[in-house]
Amino acid sequence: MLKPLGNRIVVEKTEKEQTTASGIILTDSAKEKSNEGTIVAVGPGRLLDNGTRAEMEVSVGDRIVYSQFGGTEVKLGEDKYLVLSEDDILAIVE
Repeated sequence: MLKPLGNRIVVEKTEKEQTTASGIILTDSAKEKSNEGTIVAVGPGRLLDNGTRAEMEVSVGDRIVYSQFGGTEVKLGEDKYLVLSEDDILAIVE
């Protein structure tokens, strides 16, 4: 498993089946990239000037919406993950 550093998180992307208005299922190459996922690992937080760490606002298991162009895709075995900075998170889905 990946262990994120600083204020980074590891996200398992949520893949949604996309269809056209007429019900045709789109292929992977025709789909829009999803920007939703579930957090699977959280770093210790950003290091502050006084030596302490800023507490992360998200935790493992949170469903999130993230910036479309944020992060770095990583493949570990057969699994694909996205490593994001906490700043790339737009919202937590409740």
